[in-house]
Amino acid sequence: MNKSFFIKKCPLPLMLFVLSGICGLFAGCTGLSDYSQESLFPSENITTVYIEMFDNRTFWRGVEYELTDALAKRIEVETPYKVVSSRERADTVITGQITSVSRPILSTERETGRALEKEVEISAVVNWKNFKTGQLFLDNRTISASASYSEWQQQNFDYASTLAANNLAKKIVELMEKPW
Repeated sequence: MNKSFFIKKCPLPLMLFVLSGICGLFAGCTGLSDYSQESLFPSENITTVYIEMFDNRTFWRGVEYELTDALAKRIEVETPYKVVSSRERADTVITGQITSVSRPILSTERETGRALEKEVEISAVVNWKNFKTGQLFLDNRTISASASYSEWQQQNFDYASTLAANNLAKKIVELMEKPW
C-alpha cells in the first residue's frame, strides 16, 4: 500500500484528529517540571497539632469556642495532620487571640433608617510553632474574616459569627500551607 492511497482515501477529519493527537503528545510533555505531587503542608516529621483555646480580647463571648472548634475540624479534614488533645503528645501548637469582633451595617432601609443587612468581622492574631525545632511557621499573623446576615431573613448575630469563625478557620488553614 502506498502513501498516496492513504491520503486519498482517508477523510480529512480523521487525518486532523491523528495529527492533533501526535502534536499533543509531544507538546504535553514539556511543562511537567513545574508540577509536583508534594504535599502543600510542611512535613518535617509533623503529624499532630495541638490547638489552644483562642484568647478572646473582645466583649463578645463564645466566639473563641466557635473559632477553636471550626479550626480543629478544618485541620482534621483539609490537612494531613491529626488534632490531639494533649500538648505533650503534639508535634506543633497553634495559639491565638481574637483581637476584634465588629458589626458594621452594610445597608439600611431608605424610609426608616433600619439596618437591612449587617456583617460580623472577626480579626485574630495566630501563631503556629513546631515543638521539636522551635521554628515558627506562623508568627503573629493577623487574619480577618467576615460574614453578612439579615434579620429580615431570620438570621442573627450568632448565625453570622459562626460563619465568620468558619471563614477565619479556613484562612488559617490556608496559611498553614507552604509558601509557593
